[in-house]
Amino acid sequence: MNDILPGEIATWQFLEQEAHRIFQTYGFTEIRVPVVEKTELFCRSIGETTDIVEKEMYTFSDKSGNSLTLRPEGTAPVMRSFIQQKLHAQDPVSKLYYMGPMFRYERPQKGRYRQFHQIGVEALGVDDPKIDAQILAMLCDYFNSVGIDDVELHINSLGCKECRPAYRQALIDYLQDRLGELCSDCQRRSQTNPLRVLDCKVPACQDATVTAPSMLEHLCGDCDDHFKQVKDYLQGLGIDYTVNARMVRGLDYYSKTTFEMVTGSLGSQNAVAAGGRYDGLIADLGGPALPGIGFAMGVERLVLMKSADQLAEQRLPLFLAAMGQQASDRAFLLMATLQRQGLRVEMEYSSKSLKAQMRRAGKFGARFVLILGEEELARQMVVLRDMDAGTQQELSLVGLEERLLELLNETEPEPVAG
Repeated sequence: MNDILPGEIATWQFLEQEAHRIFQTYGFTEIRVPVVEKTELFCRSIGETTDIVEKEMYTFSDKSGNSLTLRPEGTAPVMRSFIQQKLHAQDPVSKLYYMGPMFRYERPQKGRYRQFHQIGVEALGVDDPKIDAQILAMLCDYFNSVGIDDVELHINSLGCKECRPAYRQALIDYLQDRLGELCSDCQRRSQTNPLRVLDCKVPACQDATVTAPSMLEHLCGDCDDHFKQVKDYLQGLGIDYTVNARMVRGLDYYSKTTFEMVTGSLGSQNAVAAGGRYDGLIADLGGPALPGIGFAMGVERLVLMKSADQLAEQRLPLFLAAMGQQASDRAFLLMATLQRQGLRVEMEYSSKSLKAQMRRAGKFGARFVLILGEEELARQMVVLRDMDAGTQQELSLVGLEERLLELLNETEPEPVAG
């Protein structure tokens, strides 16, 4: 687990603000759910044979003996809230998004910690392939808006409860003939969760499954038609994609359309966003038989990708440099007045030389420095120094706040590299 420090937070805030903006444009509303849920929720939704449930969940008993778990992912808690709060009764279609910390006890990787953060989206109540295409278009729009272009959209179909069992058995039969070539994890998965073998990053497992049967060859008519329509809509929207028949999801609830945004800049763990359709999940959790589709993005990985293209930070418009106690008190009152008017202002709180205060103004990248000295105050004047032009002028204390607001609104601070 790690701290997010002030020097990093601008990137986090930018990524989150763009998520709010883009998702709301597409008609999604934010939902916030607890970080702790009953353990049973994740066993039922994610699947008891998945790595998350078997190895990675932070589970504990409370003082009443209830088994609780820190949420390892966001979809199941949102579904629990959707069912419990009867959101489907308010509107047959719910378009929700969330952001916040998740917890998994797994080996730390590049861009992944045991407390990590996700931004996720869930669209509930629509089974039309148009919503699949809209979700994917929104995801692509988000990456464009935050300036991350080293990504590719990969899509696949995992079929449904009608056609997947036959494929699952075909895959089990295929893997049985190659058990000796698989890693120990995949040997276990070959019976309990065989699709996950296709997603293993161990080279020997990848070589052993090169000729494995494809789910796309086993789709029923409905799933095949759904996937074709999704592809047609993406083409109509001008969105590039790659069909990746080996791409599976690690959670049991996925069906039909699945997808990932992958990058070549993060090593073998190359997915920075992933999701898919989960048409049976709400009913499995005791809710109505409604379809759903969603995705989640790992914020730490987005931050790693964004760091190469540093964000522009707004310069500080005004720094107040005060000499003497009376001037410092006056500067404090002036700063508070301007801040209440929405202007970013900083000052030196302790008694320091003018030279030291000018250095601090430079650290902030201040556009202007207002110098308040005892002598100037006696004359009811202050000095405003233009840090770019290297010039300065005297201003009267009478009407100073209004004059500063007028001047600084005219001189919009330019962004500087963060």
